[in-house]
Amino acid sequence: MRGRCFVGLAPERVVHFRPRTVLTVLAVLLGIGVGLYVLWISRQVISWILVALFLALALNPAVEWLQRRWLRRRGLSVGVAYVGALVLAAGIAAAFVPTLVDQVNNFADAVPGYVDDLTKGRGRLGFLETRYHIVEKVRSAIQAGNAERLLGATGTAISVTRSVVTAIVATVTVLFMTLFMLLEGPAWVQRVYGLLPPERRPRWEAVGREIYRTIGGYVTGNLLISLIAGVSSGILLFAVGVPYAVALGLLVALLDLIPLAGATLAAILVTLVAFAANGLTAGIIVAVFFVVYQQLENHVLQPLVYGRTVQLSPLAVLISVLIGAQVAGILGALGAIPIAGTIQVLLVDWQRHRRRAVETPAGAG
Repeated sequence: MRGRCFVGLAPERVVHFRPRTVLTVLAVLLGIGVGLYVLWISRQVISWILVALFLALALNPAVEWLQRRWLRRRGLSVGVAYVGALVLAAGIAAAFVPTLVDQVNNFADAVPGYVDDLTKGRGRLGFLETRYHIVEKVRSAIQAGNAERLLGATGTAISVTRSVVTAIVATVTVLFMTLFMLLEGPAWVQRVYGLLPPERRPRWEAVGREIYRTIGGYVTGNLLISLIAGVSSGILLFAVGVPYAVALGLLVALLDLIPLAGATLAAILVTLVAFAANGLTAGIIVAVFFVVYQQLENHVLQPLVYGRTVQLSPLAVLISVLIGAQVAGILGALGAIPIAGTIQVLLVDWQRHRRRAVETPAGAG
């Protein structure tokens, strides 16, 4: 009877960790923490690198086309494509920047009048104050965020100067990094492949080509769709007689780069400007145009441009964009779809090789 009392009781187990194991785990955790801290403090430089990568991927198809058709040397092809892109950008700037600057200045001069009418409940946007008291809500939000104290404590002149200097440095840095990425990108990729075992190299080269096709197709397609959005909206605004058509068209093109929310935000802003500047008829025409155009972009342009490159479901696009925007703001939203496409390529490759590994013994038996 006494022996039965101990039947079924498991013996006590004691797990011992070696000091070396504990130190290794602590070192790994410390390394991860230091790495995350370095990424955080260098986030501005990382954003420049991502912009340069974005531009390099946009220019690389032209470089490869020149290398296949006309110029054999990659350095010469990079030089021709790079200089051509700079000349094209300079030509566009020479043609539109004076008009754009003039319209932006006029728009900036007109904004106080719109704000005054809105504050006093007058004009075409006065109903926002008389019905919804939007001015009081905005003022309360600003005061709750202590914006007045922050603005008073910060030197405006120093802040503006710092922003201008940072913009100049960022532009020059991005231009040089884009050039170097175009010149040295293939060599860097081959160095990474050289670190792999010879039997695994063909597999990862195929994965790399698929990832490049996905990201490059998205970058080129996104730029093309944004260009179409900006040009078409600018033409409509000019035809309707809405002021600042060039500036607003540029705003639409820039916002359209942001997946999902960018086009809707641009439509709201431009429609409000058209409504305030030209009246009810122009506002309705612009609103109808954006509704129709967004349907065309979502159901025709995007499937046509992205269909063979970024093969993601709408739900996957929505989730990836929301997570990217929450993590890194606008840059996160821009990079969310390429990252999601890359993850999808890796998962498809993993599933394919896992299936082969399971089927091969069965076929051999």
